[in-house]
Amino acid sequence: MNHFKHKITVYLPLLFALVLLAGIMLGMRLTPGSSGDQRIFSIDLSGYDKVSDIISFIAHDYVDTVNVDEIQDEAIVELLKNLDPHSQYIPASEFDEVNEPLKGNFEGIGVQFRIEKDTVMVVLPISGGPSERVGIKAGDRIVIVDGDTIAGIGINNDEVMKRLKGPRNTKVEVGIVRRNTPGILDFTIKRDVIPTYSLDIAYMVNDSVGYIKLNKFSATTAKEMRKALRELNDRGMKELIFDLRGNAGGYLQAAIDVADEFLKNGKLIVYTEGKNRPRDYAYATDRGSFEEGRLIVLIDEGSASASEIVAGAIQDNDRGIIMGRRSFGKGLVQEQMNLNDGSALRLTVARYYTPTGRCIQKSYANGTEEYYKEFHDRFINGEVQHADSIHFDDSLKFVTPGGKVVYGGGGIMPDVFVPVEMDDHLAYYNRLINRGIIYDYAFEYTDAHRDKLSEYKNPENFDRHFSITDTIFSGLIEYAAENGVEKNEGDIQARKDDIKILLKALIARNVFDNDGFYPIYHRKDDTFQQALKMMNEGTRER
Repeated sequence: MNHFKHKITVYLPLLFALVLLAGIMLGMRLTPGSSGDQRIFSIDLSGYDKVSDIISFIAHDYVDTVNVDEIQDEAIVELLKNLDPHSQYIPASEFDEVNEPLKGNFEGIGVQFRIEKDTVMVVLPISGGPSERVGIKAGDRIVIVDGDTIAGIGINNDEVMKRLKGPRNTKVEVGIVRRNTPGILDFTIKRDVIPTYSLDIAYMVNDSVGYIKLNKFSATTAKEMRKALRELNDRGMKELIFDLRGNAGGYLQAAIDVADEFLKNGKLIVYTEGKNRPRDYAYATDRGSFEEGRLIVLIDEGSASASEIVAGAIQDNDRGIIMGRRSFGKGLVQEQMNLNDGSALRLTVARYYTPTGRCIQKSYANGTEEYYKEFHDRFINGEVQHADSIHFDDSLKFVTPGGKVVYGGGGIMPDVFVPVEMDDHLAYYNRLINRGIIYDYAFEYTDAHRDKLSEYKNPENFDRHFSITDTIFSGLIEYAAENGVEKNEGDIQARKDDIKILLKALIARNVFDNDGFYPIYHRKDDTFQQALKMMNEGTRER
């Protein structure tokens, strides 16, 4: 036995050497990319996390101290740039801010505000919200928050929201300056859940035509739409102008639910498909509350994503008329993947297709910058003035069941094109808008005449009895001149009626919110007026 152990001990170094050599040979065979056809098997290293290794080396071995979290965030952002324009990384610090608009509510004190002369001005307290409940009024100046002076320090909108928002049932102390009231008024406001609405307004234009404007597709959109349609139906609506202009989209399911209100049971609304997502169809149900009446959908270059799903479903099913200008052209679907550190990834996982089978996603082959620049190029190349400036690829031509030719590859083309208004006398009017002059003057006028304006009990009474007098109008022109917009008598006279309508609408908004604004503004809204004219002509024909 001892002799056997001695022999083993003698040969151990040789045995170790043979094992080591075999290991080296086997390792060479397992190395990806080895030449030759005799490999029996290989190891797939495609799942190797090289980025994590590099960041780890930087964290432990780099010559200087670095913020690893910032490096990771920057690396992810750069990685997504090589995918598509809509895949997005949301840092943990921005998660709530980015997701809040589509939740349908937020937690805060419930005021609309603007910063005027370096002071936070309450435009309107939210009806029934915590600020209104304690007595905050439109026109109040918030100068102190939790003991800190916020007036005259250059505060911006984001900083104001950070101070006023907060978890439900927490309290915030505010100091208010109110016109014609001496001293500072102190209020303690208990924060609450504040609803945010995706529906700007729903009203009856006349005895038979209703109007609904939607600004986004959020978690509450379907509920808001059903309520609005029910109320308009009760008031005798037979025809509807549905405004999706400037609506950049939101939740896919919200778009499906909205389209379902207009389409009969079994009609295809949309389908989605991706490399790792099987084809998924969405059909209309029998719960639609406006499946028969005449329907006109308004779109423009700001209508995107969920708006295009609805417009495409209406157009491809020959359900209504699409009016306006070509929509943005976003046909990609994102899913949000939440990460362990509170950040999230919105990753494009599928394309969506309208009922005829068209994908309306415009090309992003030249990168994100050119992708978004195409939006502005439409104003330069003449498309927004002339429909014949738009050229579609015949290979992307589709036909609806009613025989209408439609195209994919770049947004929804309206059935009735309405150009952007071009006029030699628009320059002065546009400067009033673009520099914010007319908005500021409307607010200052409202603030100075709140007692008088409060006598108008509702938007209809205001519209009927309030008018922009020559004195008010002259005040605007002088105010504009004092703030860098020189007088141009030719432009002023040519656009006087439009300026008066917009000014009146803005004052109405400051008093009655959107219910006051839109019915007045629509008098100068060319697309709306064309839709209304088409509705009225159709009524006479019947």
